[in-house]
Amino acid sequence: MKPLSARRTVRSAIVAAAAVLLLPVVGAAAAPESSPGTVYESHAVGSDAVERASCNEDSQPETGLQGDVPAEDRNSGRSRTGYSCNISRLGGYEGRGGGITSTSFEHCAYVGSFFPGNLLGPAQGVQVIDASDPANPKLTATLTEPAMLAGTWESLKVNTQRKLLVGTGVPLLTGVGMMSVYDISDCAHPKLLNPGPGTNLGMLLPITSHEGGFSPDGNTYWSSGTAPGIVSAVDLTDPSIPKVVWQDLIGLSTHGIGVSDDGNQLYLSNNMGGIHVLDVSAVQRRDPNPQVRQLSQLSWTDGWATQHSIPVNYDGAPYLFTVDEGGSGGVKLIDVSDAARPEIANSIKLEINLPENQDSSLASASGGSAFAYESHYCAADRPDNPTALACGWISSGIRVFDVRDPFDVREIAYYNPPAKTGDNLALTNSPHALASILGVPILSAPAIGQSILSGQFDPNQALSPRSGMLTQGDISTDWCFSAPEWRGSKLWVTCADNGFMALQLDPDVYSPPADQHSTVGS
Repeated sequence: MKPLSARRTVRSAIVAAAAVLLLPVVGAAAAPESSPGTVYESHAVGSDAVERASCNEDSQPETGLQGDVPAEDRNSGRSRTGYSCNISRLGGYEGRGGGITSTSFEHCAYVGSFFPGNLLGPAQGVQVIDASDPANPKLTATLTEPAMLAGTWESLKVNTQRKLLVGTGVPLLTGVGMMSVYDISDCAHPKLLNPGPGTNLGMLLPITSHEGGFSPDGNTYWSSGTAPGIVSAVDLTDPSIPKVVWQDLIGLSTHGIGVSDDGNQLYLSNNMGGIHVLDVSAVQRRDPNPQVRQLSQLSWTDGWATQHSIPVNYDGAPYLFTVDEGGSGGVKLIDVSDAARPEIANSIKLEINLPENQDSSLASASGGSAFAYESHYCAADRPDNPTALACGWISSGIRVFDVRDPFDVREIAYYNPPAKTGDNLALTNSPHALASILGVPILSAPAIGQSILSGQFDPNQALSPRSGMLTQGDISTDWCFSAPEWRGSKLWVTCADNGFMALQLDPDVYSPPADQHSTVGS
């Protein structure tokens, strides 16, 4: 029998977890009355992890559960050498850290900024990296317009068709009014297109921002705040004069997006766990006074802070790869062939994300700050019949999956960068370093609560030498937030502490399709 004090601790944890657990369910059902569309809820929790990668002899494989960085490796310094499986590092540009999300175009990468640390320099704002020689990436420019200095959070996106780069200013979780648009025809030297509205602080746009993305034709940038869930359609037909052509409050709290290939449907993430499916054809057509209809809403309870969606097609049938940032939801495959009734068709999780392993996750992630082993941003290698999906999986690093059969996904490679343990003060543009005043992985709270309530959480297994590290996180892993972008058999990635890196996939596990086209969904 457990001691009385232990039983009280567990009982208190269960009560707290139950309260946390109820938040996504209540929030998901609270769509505004002005937003029609049926709400469908999924309470199923993915119970299987994808098949592990089989590593070649040059790999440095993980030492514990798939996706885990064990407490022993963190405390001994082993995590400072990282883990790799069928991936090698060609080169990189660390700078002072990689912000939250970054993007790329042709042979250039654009490293996101994080406020206020990026202001400490030496390279302030968004860093422009020329990676034409992947072994020796070079800094060629910095973008220092107000939006770029204010922190770009998850808003920095490229539209390849029109060769545009857009970022909004997000000083703290939600920003207001700042947006800059650049011509990246010369990718190493972006040219500002809108010195007036959005860039001039006397001409702010009427938008909230945290994340955003383009319609496929590049004529609309969709800007989403977090709380409240205000979404704005910004017309970029003339990128020198961005203007808001539609705006509404969609939910209590919204996040990132995905846009259908015709630009007519918007898949808007619900921070409470789920997606809103919106008919935005009137905006796409530029109807006067356009009306947006909510076709449906799908919610779930095994993940929250849903991040973004990547619309893809398998044999002509439309699906989404939808990513959860919080909890252990991983990546969901959603069938959207009937937009009025989307259905979860499969999920992609690592072993460390499973309910029965949340105790082990807490044991190793304690002392590592707010995030643990959550997924964040992914990229498919092409929108039609994708063959591979690469994801930034926060403390689990970069994960690469074979998705040729989306109902039988397997992992083929991973790269978890060397931890920068103890380098907090040097990484002024790293949200990981700046957030490490906190040691507790709070984004995992709902997943831990569900594990407790289902009887799969062992408090003894959750204890480790790191359990008392409630403050002063030690950055004993990196945080990989950005979508890894496909460049043939290479991946261009940005992680919070290691900055920009060019990685090479083993040809035995990945052959790029002739029509490869890296896509993040917006």
